[in-house]
Amino acid sequence: MSFAADWSLNIRSVCVFCGARSGADGMYAQSAREFALTLAANRIELVYGGAGVGLMGMLADTVLAAGGRCVGVIPQSLMDQEVAHAGLTRLEITPTLAERKTRMMELSDAFVALPGGAGTLDELSEVWTAAQLGLHKKPIGVLNCGGYFDHLLRFMDHAVAEGFLDEQSRALVKVEEKAQALMDALTHGS
Repeated sequence: MSFAADWSLNIRSVCVFCGARSGADGMYAQSAREFALTLAANRIELVYGGAGVGLMGMLADTVLAAGGRCVGVIPQSLMDQEVAHAGLTRLEITPTLAERKTRMMELSDAFVALPGGAGTLDELSEVWTAAQLGLHKKPIGVLNCGGYFDHLLRFMDHAVAEGFLDEQSRALVKVEEKAQALMDALTHGS
């Protein structure tokens, strides 16, 4: 399945991958709120995993409080655990986790990873791999607040040095420490 989009198109929606936990340091929540405010200020719709907990919930709450639009996509299994956000602009329920990721890819013009755990890493890896394979041309970014992703970024550079990843594929993932700088990098493809 292709999720083709062109780098030159305006970004109308951003899929954000982030934690269902808040993290040990308050800077992660602050960074999520700043990114949410950047989305709302730029009239960019948030697409995310649909939960009302952790960074995910903070992100959605902040977008909504700022007058923005927020679309959640959540698998039925998580709906059954009652973790879904109750006040979203729209909530879509998918049968499986895999279908959730596919639907988020379809709904989004760009992808951003904020701090999170295994699920965040899985989602980032999937959209990055799809871009490497030419299944989409949507920009991908990492908001590296407080150096959270430093070890991952070093691994990516190591993969290039060891010949498992080419420079062009590595460059598909834009990295910034501040929300507006990341949106600028995604918008301008720099």
